[in-house]
Amino acid sequence: MASAVEQMAANTSWAALGKATDLRNRILFTLGLLLVYRLGTYIPVPGIDGAALRDFMEQAGQGIGGMVSMFTGGALGRMGIFALGIMPYISASIIVQLLTAMVPSLEQLKKEGEQGRKKINQYTRYGTVALALFQAYGLAVSLEAGDLAHDPGWYFRAAVVITLVGGTMFLMWLGEQITARGVGNGISLIIFVGIIAEVPAALAQFFASGRSGAISPAVIVGVIVMVVAVIMFVVFMERALRKITIQYPRRQVGMKMTEAQQSHLPVKVNPAGVIPAIFASSLLLLPTTIATFSQAGSSGPVMSTILAYFGPGQPLYLLFFAAMIVFFAYFYTFNVSFKPDDVADNLKNQNGFIPGIRPGKRTAEHLEYVVNRVLVLGSAYLAAVCLLPEILRSQYAIPFYFGGTSVLIVVSVTMDTIQQVQSHLLAHQYEGLIQKSQLRGKGKGRKRRGPARR
Repeated sequence: MASAVEQMAANTSWAALGKATDLRNRILFTLGLLLVYRLGTYIPVPGIDGAALRDFMEQAGQGIGGMVSMFTGGALGRMGIFALGIMPYISASIIVQLLTAMVPSLEQLKKEGEQGRKKINQYTRYGTVALALFQAYGLAVSLEAGDLAHDPGWYFRAAVVITLVGGTMFLMWLGEQITARGVGNGISLIIFVGIIAEVPAALAQFFASGRSGAISPAVIVGVIVMVVAVIMFVVFMERALRKITIQYPRRQVGMKMTEAQQSHLPVKVNPAGVIPAIFASSLLLLPTTIATFSQAGSSGPVMSTILAYFGPGQPLYLLFFAAMIVFFAYFYTFNVSFKPDDVADNLKNQNGFIPGIRPGKRTAEHLEYVVNRVLVLGSAYLAAVCLLPEILRSQYAIPFYFGGTSVLIVVSVTMDTIQQVQSHLLAHQYEGLIQKSQLRGKGKGRKRRGPARR
C-alpha cells in the first residue's frame, strides 16, 4: 500500500506550478543561466581563422572531433570561449574523488561535514584550473599546427589559454549557481543543453544524407526505432528498484507508544545515474581533442596512432570505454551515492533493522553484498546502452547525437529534473496544507473565546 507521501506525490497537479512562486523563480533563473551558456558558445576565441576552422570541422565531424564537439555544445566546432566545456571540472572531480578514497587525510577531511566538503570543493577548483591550463595550451599549440590561427605565436597562445580557462571557470560557476539556486544538477544540465541544442542540426544532416542516397531508408527507420527503444529501456532501468525490507520495533515517542512498523529501503539498479558515462567520456576527450586538431597539420605517428586506436567504434576505444563505465559505476556508488556503513549507522540510530540481520557491521556487510549484486546489472546496463549504439553508429555513419551516451544523458537528466520539480511542488503543497490547518486552528480558537468583559 502506498504511503501518504506517495499518494500526495501522485496527486500533485502541474497546475500548481503557477502558484509556486519560489519554484517558478528557480526555473526562470535556471533558464536564464542556460541561455547565457548558449550565447557564450557563439563568442569566438580571438585569433582563429574561421574559414579554415569550418573546413576542418566538416572533415572531422564524423570522427572523434564530432564527439568532442557534442560534449561542448558545439562550442569546439566554432572555437567559442566555452570550447573546453565543463570537462576539466569533471576530470578534476574524478581525480579528487579517487584521491579522497586513497589518501587518509582527505578521507578524514571528507568526514568533517560542511567545512570539509568546502575544502574538498576548493581543491577541485584548483584542479580544474590546472587541467584547463594544460588542455588550453595543448589546444592552442594544436591550432597552430593545423594552420588555424591568423597570427601564430606566444601572443596567440596566451590569448587562447586565458580565454578558454576563463570560460571553463565561468561555466563551473554557472553550474554551481544552477545547483544551489535553480532546479536540477547544474553540471548535468549544461551538458544536456549542449546536446539538445545541436540535435536539430544533426537531424537535418541525417535526413539530408537519406535524401541524397548516402544512407538507405531502411537504416533511417532502424535508427529511429533504435533511439526509441533505447529511450524506453533507459526509462525502465532508471526507475527499477531493489527494495530491502526494514523493520522498526514498537517504541515510545514522548507520551505515545508507536506500533511496530515495516518499511523498505529502495536501492536503484543504477545508483550512480549518468555520472559513469560522463566520467568515462571525459577521460577519452583529453588526448583525442589534441590529436584531432594536430591531425590537420600532418603530425607525427603518435597522434595518428591515438586517432587510429581511440577512434569511435575501434575495439580499444570500446574496451576502455566499457571498463571505465563499470569502474565509475562501482566507485561513485560506494563513495558518493550509497555508502553501506553510513546507511547502517543511520538505521541503527533510528532503531531500524533488516529482519534476520544484526544491526551495525552485519547490516553494512549485507547492504554491500546486495548493492554489489545489483550493480552487476546496473553497470552492464550502462555499458550496453553506451556501447551498442556506438557500434551501430560507427558502421552506418550515424551522427553522434544518436549515440547511447547522448541518449542516456538526455533521458537521465530529464527524469532527474522533473523529479526535482515534483519535489518542489510537493513541498509547496505541504506548505499550503500547513497554512490551512493553522488558519482552521485560529478560527476554532476564536469561536471558543468567551465574550469580553466590560
